[in-house]
Amino acid sequence: MKLSDLLSGLEYTCLQGTADREVTRVVHDSRKAAEGCLFICLEGANYDGHNFAGDAVAKGAAALMVSRAAEGVADSGVTVIRVPDTRYAMAFVSAALFGHPAGRLKTIGVTGTKGKTTTTYLIKSILENAGYRVGLVGTIQVMIGETVIHAENTTPESYLLQEYLAEMAEAGMDVAVMEVSSQALMLHRTQGFVFDYGVFTNLEPDHIGPNEHGSFEEYLACKALLFRQCRVGIVNGDDSHWREVTRGHTCKLETFGLGEGCMLRAEDMRLVQKPGELGVAFRVSGLADLEAEVRTPGRFSVYNALAAIAVCRHFRADRQAVCRALLEARVKGRIEMVRVSDRFTLLIDYAHNAMALKSLLETLREYGPHRLICLFGCGGNRSRQRRYEMGEVSGRLADLTIITSDNPRFEEPQAIMDDIRTGMEKTHGEYVEICDRKEAIAYAISHGQEGDIIVLAGKGHEDYQEIRGVKYPMDERVLIRELLEEGLEHI
Repeated sequence: MKLSDLLSGLEYTCLQGTADREVTRVVHDSRKAAEGCLFICLEGANYDGHNFAGDAVAKGAAALMVSRAAEGVADSGVTVIRVPDTRYAMAFVSAALFGHPAGRLKTIGVTGTKGKTTTTYLIKSILENAGYRVGLVGTIQVMIGETVIHAENTTPESYLLQEYLAEMAEAGMDVAVMEVSSQALMLHRTQGFVFDYGVFTNLEPDHIGPNEHGSFEEYLACKALLFRQCRVGIVNGDDSHWREVTRGHTCKLETFGLGEGCMLRAEDMRLVQKPGELGVAFRVSGLADLEAEVRTPGRFSVYNALAAIAVCRHFRADRQAVCRALLEARVKGRIEMVRVSDRFTLLIDYAHNAMALKSLLETLREYGPHRLICLFGCGGNRSRQRRYEMGEVSGRLADLTIITSDNPRFEEPQAIMDDIRTGMEKTHGEYVEICDRKEAIAYAISHGQEGDIIVLAGKGHEDYQEIRGVKYPMDERVLIRELLEEGLEHI
């Protein structure tokens, strides 16, 4: 493909050579550079591709894309293209390379602090029930027809994202729904096309710190970028930040929520409680009219469902398809019910910070459990403050906390548990410490009482435990199955 075609629509300066030349491939990792390629020099938190431009040239790169001077490329015969931001440019180059696949799909992007994963799965479920073929890109996995790919990032780099979109289009998908993280928006991973629908779930302080966002204001500003890159914006009108998030928007706006001013509303919410199952039923009014039920608990489940309904009504999904899909949808590790006993309810959730754990435990409290039991640990080589906070939250809201190990990474598990205990001891909450996670789960199940709700928090969809740089297989669903097969008593 001609380099000039890949650069179409971009502002650039040709510093050396000519843009009228063929390139064989596009790479941004110098280790993958090969004869005739375009090497894009990206700047990251811990690396700078400009420092490896000479390596790419030595391997036969035909062209370089830079945002500043690169060493060792003068008089090399390689074409050098300068752009203001190589990450931004890479998104457009990648879209052109793969033939602008988003143009052959309806694209839906979901952003927000919480609810992104669940909302994307609900949208996928509803649209598939309505007869559409839907691809998904998210935190847990990428789904293209029957193909399932493990996800490394919530939203992949623009090159990989465009490759996935191209594969979806080639596979005959009608729709692509994806989670759009604030980091992805900040790093321009979703540039190169315009979303048909952009969704905002909610916003709370998160992802603020080294290598993330410098402040809450920056975090909010990055979320807001989605609404300058979509045709229809669908936002949570009850969230206190929705007007700031949509300031400067270039899209048509719709709102959903529980408040009277929202265009799509949930009313008459009723908690649903069955043996081993928690849910909520509600009536939808405003832009849609139907009775709905989801088999996950709490108010945030209603918001996720409303967001999905708000999107899918644009696809003319009928009421039966919507209601059936909401009941059928399951998301691994997101308030995931695991049937163990009719006497108590056990669920797995990804809540791995104080904010998420507080929201989850408060929601479960509404179901009036005999006891609320919370099992969790915290990741190593991460903020100790998170451990104190999670310990304090569980101590205040759970009747019994089981402190265990999560991903200790390069720390000692007991040291992490000691930090959690520090937070626990600010409360009067009861707790036990069991370092081995399987043993901790066995304790929770074997001590379950009639009417208890037991939540295994922190791991969610993860199927490994990271220790000393090695990821060992560990899936809580597998652990539970093994315990039952081993004849765990008192169930």
